[in-house]
Amino acid sequence: MYDEILDKAIRRVPDFPKPGILFFDVTSIFTNPSAFKHAIDRMVEIYSERKPDAIAAVESRGFLFAAPLADRLGLPLVLIRKKGKLPGDVYRASYSLEYGEATIEAHKADIEKGKKYLVIDDLIATGGTLNASKNLIEQGGATVAEFFGIIGIPELNYREALAPTPVTTLIDLSEK
Repeated sequence: MYDEILDKAIRRVPDFPKPGILFFDVTSIFTNPSAFKHAIDRMVEIYSERKPDAIAAVESRGFLFAAPLADRLGLPLVLIRKKGKLPGDVYRASYSLEYGEATIEAHKADIEKGKKYLVIDDLIATGGTLNASKNLIEQGGATVAEFFGIIGIPELNYREALAPTPVTTLIDLSEK
């Protein structure tokens, strides 16, 4: 998938966080009001018809895209945070990173049994964070209907890693 408006708005940072990596900096979309509006408008177009029961957003940039979508669609928004950021009872899921392991959490009270969730992150690379997010939601007796990312990096095989759950991105980019 290709989106010219977003392609022009996304900053590329070579050799970050390490040599040989081309980093796609989604924060540049937030400094471009027309690109940010375009992204949210496209999300509303897509999910007005596929309307999930609720939205779950991955910390932190996923929050910034999910909140306006949840508002426009009138849906509940669940925040998926890094370990130790939420008070009270939480569901917890860990996943592997290149350099170790990370853990995410969501409030147990926020995930409604039987509901279908759309899980939003800013960028989908390997799918590890989203699979862990799915685990959290399933712990609460709910299901993930779909994953969404502004940017997808197909060469990292995220679609295969997240199958059979459908994945939608606004733009697919290559690290090469």
